Amino acid sequence: MYFDALTVAAVADELRATVVGGRVQRIVEVDPLSLGLEIFAGGTRHYLLLSADPRYPRVYLTDHKLRRGAETSSPVLLLARKYIHMGRLVAVDQPPFERVLSLRFSGPEGECELLAELMERRANIILAQDGFVLDAVQRVSAEMNRYRTVMPNRPYVPPPPQAKLDPTDVTEYQLRRILAEAPAREPLWRALVARVTGVSPILGREIAFRATGDAGATASSCSCISPLLDAFELALIPYWEHRWQPTVQVDPTGSVTAFAPYPLTHMPSAETTPTISQALVRFYRPLLDGDAYGTAKAPLQAVIRQARSRVLGRRDALTGQLPPAIDLERMRQMGELILAYASTIVRGQSEFRAQYAEEDESLTIPLNPALSPIANAQHYFREYEKGKRATAGIPQLLAEAELELAYLDQLATDLTLSNAWPEIDEVAAALESAGYPATKPLGRPRGTAPGPLRVVSADGLVILVGRNSRQNNTVTRHRAGPHDLWLHAHGVPGGHVVIKNGGQPVPDGTLRQAAQLAAWYSAAREEAEVQVDYIERRHVRRPKSARALPGLVIYDGAKTVRVRPRASHNTAR
Repeated sequence: MYFDALTVAAVADELRATVVGGRVQRIVEVDPLSLGLEIFAGGTRHYLLLSADPRYPRVYLTDHKLRRGAETSSPVLLLARKYIHMGRLVAVDQPPFERVLSLRFSGPEGECELLAELMERRANIILAQDGFVLDAVQRVSAEMNRYRTVMPNRPYVPPPPQAKLDPTDVTEYQLRRILAEAPAREPLWRALVARVTGVSPILGREIAFRATGDAGATASSCSCISPLLDAFELALIPYWEHRWQPTVQVDPTGSVTAFAPYPLTHMPSAETTPTISQALVRFYRPLLDGDAYGTAKAPLQAVIRQARSRVLGRRDALTGQLPPAIDLERMRQMGELILAYASTIVRGQSEFRAQYAEEDESLTIPLNPALSPIANAQHYFREYEKGKRATAGIPQLLAEAELELAYLDQLATDLTLSNAWPEIDEVAAALESAGYPATKPLGRPRGTAPGPLRVVSADGLVILVGRNSRQNNTVTRHRAGPHDLWLHAHGVPGGHVVIKNGGQPVPDGTLRQAAQLAAWYSAAREEAEVQVDYIERRHVRRPKSARALPGLVIYDGAKTVRVRPRASHNTAR
């Protein structure tokens, strides 16, 4: 999927409308190829992601606070903080129909420019001033590219223009030439991509569909030029008039498979989104979740898997030691029946039949012919007591194993949802405390363990969100009052959410927002809809045998609501 020139233009227009004039309050290195900027503009914090990932180069406003992911601060990050931090974003520009975005800042060291070059395999983010490169996330030496170097203190040279037709020069005559030069069976969209600047495969297919009714039509089948010219000009109207209609293509599973800043009429399940950034977030998030911290998470995931395997083995072994409850009860019944019918049993008898209750089937009770009826009954009572003693502690051990499995599942969810080094470290510490040593990688950035998320709803009520086991324990046991409303995704590991309402009625809007947060910070985040339980905090309690496992709770009598998982935008620490 291409982050094409029209997408760049739509992002540029969105940034001009939202963050130009804003002040840069924070810069982080999300991963070695990506920078995150926190920009305060119009009374709101905005989070801007710029990535030179060779597979997924991209720039957009994201819906959550960006966190540091690289282990050490790179030179380009240190320079960006020197030149941009606390500066203002004064302009956003794009060379016509190029996949290059220029962000100009007025900062402590004067004006500078952050350039995002968004071409697959050659993507880069470059910090420049007065036409010279200060640094880049990917330095390009003369040995690597003799035509264009990207090195500190060297002049910045833009990417070379493509040897293609300028879209403003596309006429009926030029389209006839394009069709005539294309091989007979070449798709029309491919002929346009190869010969016209700014036309990506998805835009080419859209133009072909609008012109012919078939996105895969061949160039030779397009005999009428006027509809093709009309479709081409219509497709570029959003670019010229800065009027965008961001769209995503959604497959039957709910996954977003394509995006564009214009209607995708050639795709059957297209949905519009309010902004191009929201379309991009929906497309990229499933592809990128966990990438920035995947290396750090992998050994902890292995520890959790191994621990879970051991607990499952222990649980299965305990289950195997439990004789069926019906067998133990049968021992007692047979002893009682022998006593009840002792007068009818004669010495030397090897069995007898009797009913314990009128509605029961008759039992065939084996007897030791060498023993008296009383001795036979005592034998069955001894076997009954022996079985009870042997299994007396097993139910408790099984319950503890189930709680331990639930805790490991919660830690696995904590790890999946973590997006910062301190949060990953918390999972490692929790594993250590639970008796599962986990080695921490060296050289990672240090940071303070974050506290629970604090959200203020539109109704003015505070919502607290625990995003891992420790935070869950804090939210539920220390921050929630007995009559505050407590929420949790039903039947899956996840965050504890509390609405600070003090027993007062909770507006429906706040309840749904809190439920959406509970669904988002749970193992069911990717589901289309999630059932969320809610109940007063006073009805939530810890299992007696889970004193050493923070964040595990039990409750009953909860009401439920079904919501779509969603992260809140109105958050504060």
